[in-house]
Amino acid sequence: MGGTPVFVGTRVPIQTLLDYLKAGETIDDFLDGFPTVSRGQVIALLEEVEKQLIATAA
Repeated sequence: MGGTPVFVGTRVPIQTLLDYLKAGETIDDFLDGFPTVSRGQVIALLEEVEKQLIATAA
């Protein structure tokens, strides 16, 4: 995917999840559309983003 970050083991770009969330969709909506991505992968990504945001703000 030319350097585009994707969920491990899939070809689903992380940006797709962010686009869903920005549009007001839920994690369940995203998972329904992309069954190769697990809920655990989504939660792990969001936890990492949270950790980095907190570190940046500190």
